[in-house]
Amino acid sequence: MPGNIKTIFVCSNCDAQFPKWSGRCLECGSWGTLVEQVTDAKMEKKEAVKKLGGAAVIDLASIKTSSLERFQTEIGEIDRVLGGGLVPGSLVLLSGEPGIGKSTLVAQIASALGKDRVAIYVSGEESAVQVKSRLDRLQCDLKNLKFISETNVEKICAAVLKILPAILIVDSIQTVYSSLIPAEAGGISQIRAAAIKFLELAKENNIAVFLVGHITKDGTIAGPKSLEHIVDTVLYLENEANNNYCLLRAAKNRFGSINELGVLEMTGMGFKEVKNPSLIFVENSVGKISGSAIGCVIEGTRPFLADLQALVTKTVFGYPQRKTSGFDLNRLQVLSAVITKRTKINLMAQDIILNVIGGLKISDPALDLAACAAIISSHLNKDFDRRTIVLGEVGLGGEVRNVFKLETRLQEAQRLGFLNAVIPNVEVKGGKLNLTKIKNLSELVEIIQ
Repeated sequence: MPGNIKTIFVCSNCDAQFPKWSGRCLECGSWGTLVEQVTDAKMEKKEAVKKLGGAAVIDLASIKTSSLERFQTEIGEIDRVLGGGLVPGSLVLLSGEPGIGKSTLVAQIASALGKDRVAIYVSGEESAVQVKSRLDRLQCDLKNLKFISETNVEKICAAVLKILPAILIVDSIQTVYSSLIPAEAGGISQIRAAAIKFLELAKENNIAVFLVGHITKDGTIAGPKSLEHIVDTVLYLENEANNNYCLLRAAKNRFGSINELGVLEMTGMGFKEVKNPSLIFVENSVGKISGSAIGCVIEGTRPFLADLQALVTKTVFGYPQRKTSGFDLNRLQVLSAVITKRTKINLMAQDIILNVIGGLKISDPALDLAACAAIISSHLNKDFDRRTIVLGEVGLGGEVRNVFKLETRLQEAQRLGFLNAVIPNVEVKGGKLNLTKIKNLSELVEIIQ
């Protein structure tokens, strides 16, 4: 008999079904009422689907679209990265190194949003006294800020549904667990189950939920990679050693661009936005020095000035060294080969060290010409004017190509007091800047000499 066909015995008196025949029905007690019947499993499934009914079909053309309502966090850099503010009903995942300031950042967000609406802070790592002590140090407004010290996700959701706050912050997702999953907190199954619970809570009740996530040694979010697929926005808080500036990046954002970059300064009162981040990465107090050139990168819609320093020295060992910090090493290899091939400068027996000041990590091809200028300046031991910005992409033929949003970069340089600009040979409005247009690297060598 095929696998989909099966035999059952049905009572003719009460319609009870049994897998085996017996003389008496065990439901109604009647004797000799069980009758053999043959059923098709596929037909039963189809009938069950029909009884279940279908999902509601929505006509998108009939929906009136409007701009999303957003909550402002009072920190413009955070709002910029989020796409203009925090969207109600969204699920946001914040990750970063231990001690970088994740709890401080979410505490400031809860305080800012809690002035006009209720915010709930959930912590499975700290007690209420510890959290209040940190909030007092940050001078947060505690009027509408509530606290839950619980790690069971079902209890957390039940308590949140009674208050229905505007924002819920969970610090951290690795400490909460679901009683429905037989596993320890922090495991893959627990993290995924908890994230789905908070996703349902956010979408059904229009609550903005912030999840704080730990990261592993290789810098990725701990737990399954699918956690990033569940949430609406993934934020990374990162910084370089020996400075107080942190960078906030969006790796995923369903309500905005992922190309925006937020610059925050850590102070004793928490994070403060840096309104003019270009000054962080450019040192104006440095006097005339060889091997230094200033370029400009675009992160999202914002231009950043970047100070590149190069050190070119004679190779001690047989193989020349190429080392970078904040700049793509493979790109440096290409640029040094182009300089050697297309100009009179020979770098075959020279070690090259290239550094981006301020810890900024960049991959914008618009810095090619600035990197070449720094390398050539260091090799010739000729200082480069600190009031000159260098913009352009360098091809394998040594030609200088146009870059994206060249006029925007020039406007940023003019705003910060630069006087000159070395750019590709294209038509562009330079404002009050003195533009020097070049076609290839040989012309750049002549300018530096």
